[in-house]
Amino acid sequence: MRDGPNKGARPEAARAGFIQAPPFIEKRDPARRVGLWQQSDPPFRIQGGRNEETGALARTFRGESIHKVDAKGRVSIPAAFRRVIEENDPDWVKGASPNLVIVYGDARWNRLEGYHMAAIADVDARIARLPRGSKKRRYLETLFNGQSHPTAVDDTGRLVLPQKLRDKIGITDEAYFIATGDSFQIWEPAAYAARAAEIESWFADEGDDFDPLMLLDSDDPEED
Repeated sequence: MRDGPNKGARPEAARAGFIQAPPFIEKRDPARRVGLWQQSDPPFRIQGGRNEETGALARTFRGESIHKVDAKGRVSIPAAFRRVIEENDPDWVKGASPNLVIVYGDARWNRLEGYHMAAIADVDARIARLPRGSKKRRYLETLFNGQSHPTAVDDTGRLVLPQKLRDKIGITDEAYFIATGDSFQIWEPAAYAARAAEIESWFADEGDDFDPLMLLDSDDPEED
């Protein structure tokens, strides 16, 4: 006995020889749509520069710029510098002023060095491992603990450089900022230009084919 014309009828795709998978219904939050090229659960989430899974921070300053200094010593710092300072201050919360330490050094120093809190804590820990009373420890304690200025970035993104620090390095109406890894330097612009010329002269002596990355493989670092 033959079935009726509609009994057991197969979809067009099945009659054409295609294998159909059973319907799949995915339960997902309608507010969370993931593109076809995205992972639904990425390996980590980054928010505010912090890797939430590993706790990694952006510790390195990068870039250079010149900023105006007003009569009260207030100077804007590069926005990228401020983010690094915020992310490396364990006491910082959104809306607060992030802390840092400016080291001004002895009479030989012609620049200021700014350290975020994680970097200065690392320096302090390394100093503490030296023998108490040793010449090295006394010198480093004087430099990083005594000849330094704790400060903070205000809510407008500015630092206040005390008159003592401005006079020491000759800053009047402009300050030059340059990144140096986990710290940054502040110079009087003309003084830094002279310093930069010395560095460029050194590189020029190495020849056109010199690759600066070769310095990473050097076992005999030169003194500054």
